[in-house]
Amino acid sequence: NWQVYMARELQTGEIVALKKIRMDNEKEGFPITAIREIKILKKLHHENVIKLKEIVTSPGPEKEEQGRPDGNKYKGGIYMVFEYMDHDLTGLADRPGMRFSVPQIKCYMRQLLTGLHYCHVNQVLHRDIKGSNLLIDNE
Repeated sequence: NWQVYMARELQTGEIVALKKIRMDNEKEGFPITAIREIKILKKLHHENVIKLKEIVTSPGPEKEEQGRPDGNKYKGGIYMVFEYMDHDLTGLADRPGMRFSVPQIKCYMRQLLTGLHYCHVNQVLHRDIKGSNLLIDNE
């Protein structure tokens, strides 16, 4: 459901991930699910939990389009800026001929359980654990 893009931060040159917040179905303004995710990620700081760096916006359509009946709605993009990860576990596992070694599996599981433990200690329950949400960098 989310659109995620790779981008480069202009001032630092750092590669980041932009997760677009979907506003097209929102009648009441900013989506409550996005508010919840932002609040949680802003309070979590751990090496095994993705880092939310900031929230950014992109400009909306030109003024002529804003005269339409829905012209009061924000038409630009709102994005969560995350540290960039090279892969997700599902993408890696789906590669032809890919086999994880026992040490790799142990390493990934240790990182997953360490990150989940940190979340639980901070009263956060992850409700969507799946391979595509387990992000891995090349380091």
